[in-house]
Amino acid sequence: MTARPVARVVVADDQTVVREGIVMLLGLLPGVEVVGSAPDGEEAVRMVAELAPDVVLMDLRMPRCDGVEATRRIRADHPGTQVVVLTTYADDDSLFPALQAGARGYLTKDADGDEIVRAIDDVLSGEAGLSPKIQRRLLERFAEPVRDLPQPADEPPDGLTAREVEVLRLVAEGQSNPEIARTLHVSTATVKTHINNLFGKAGLRDRAQAIHYAYRHGLAQPPR
Repeated sequence: MTARPVARVVVADDQTVVREGIVMLLGLLPGVEVVGSAPDGEEAVRMVAELAPDVVLMDLRMPRCDGVEATRRIRADHPGTQVVVLTTYADDDSLFPALQAGARGYLTKDADGDEIVRAIDDVLSGEAGLSPKIQRRLLERFAEPVRDLPQPADEPPDGLTAREVEVLRLVAEGQSNPEIARTLHVSTATVKTHINNLFGKAGLRDRAQAIHYAYRHGLAQPPR
C-alpha cells in the first residue's frame, strides 16, 4: 500500500501541560506533523482558517468556545479539515453532541500513540476514527430502543439495493471496509462505492448514523 501524505494536525486543549504533552507525543509518531496548538475552541477555529490542517485533535471542555461548537464551526466552514475528539469524557452528553457536530473520530485521553495514528488514518480515508470503547457505547446506546423497532419492509427503505442493505448490515456489525470486502469477496473500492451510495440515498453522514438507521429500519439486529 502507498503511504498517505504526512497529516498536518492542530491540537486544541485548554490545559497547557496536557496540550504540550500531546504535541510532544505526536512529534514522535510517524506520518504526523503538528502545525499548531490552541488553548481554546476559538483559537482552534482561527488556526484552521489560517493553516488548513488535515485534522484537529479537539478537547471538548474549553473556555470561550467549547469543543462541540468549535467542531461545528470547523466542519461548516472548513470541510477539508476533519475533527477527532480527544477528551477525558466518554459519557453520552459529551459523545453524541460531538458526533452530531461533525466529529469523525472520538478517543479518550488514555489512548496510546498507535490509537491516535489509527484514528487519524481512519478519518482521512473517510472512515470513523472511534476507539473500541466508543464503538461499544454507540452499539449499546442504539440497541436500547430496538424492541420497539418496526419489522423490515418487503422493499428496503430509500431505494437501497439488496447489496447496499448487505453492506449496511456489516457496517452495523462493526466491520471496517477491508473486513466487509473480505466478507463479500469484493474490493475495498467497491465497498466504498456501496457505502457512499447508501449514505447518499439515506441522507447519512457517518457510520454512527448508519448504525442507528439500520436498527431503526429493522435492517440489522444489535448485539445481545
